[in-house]
Amino acid sequence: MSAIIHEVYPVQSGDYTRAGEASADIKRRLKQLGVSSSVMKRVAVASYEVELNLVIHSQGGQLTFEVGADGIHLVSEDVGPGIPDISQAMREGWSTASEEARSLGFGAGMGLPNMKRNADGFEIESEVGKGTRIAMQFNLA
Repeated sequence: MSAIIHEVYPVQSGDYTRAGEASADIKRRLKQLGVSSSVMKRVAVASYEVELNLVIHSQGGQLTFEVGADGIHLVSEDVGPGIPDISQAMREGWSTASEEARSLGFGAGMGLPNMKRNADGFEIESEVGKGTRIAMQFNLA
C-alpha cells in the first residue's frame, strides 16, 4: 500500500493521563482528509479501544495508523502478558483489567468485541509471555 498517512504512536503502559491522545489524533486526521463520518466513527471507536488495551493490559507498545488507496489500517503491537484464550477474551464483558483500571471506569470487557464489530477486517495474534498483535482494516466507502 502506498500510504497517504503513515503514523506510529508509542503507547505507555498505565499512562491513563495520555490515554486517548493517539485515537483523537487519528480522528482529527481522518476529518482533515474528508473521510465519511460513518467510517470515521468506526475507526475512532476501534482506535480508542485498542489504545486503551495497550494502556491497561500491556507493558507498552505502539499503534500504527495508515491511510492509503485501499483503506485505513490500524495495527497494535505490544509487549505484554499475551492472551491465553483469545476466544474467551472476545466475549463481551470478559476482562482482566486491574482494579486501578476499573476504578477509573475502564475494563468493562468490551474492547476486543467493539474493535471486531467496527472493523471491516480484524485479526488478532497473541503469545503468552510475549505480546499481542491486532490488525484492523477499514474500507473507505
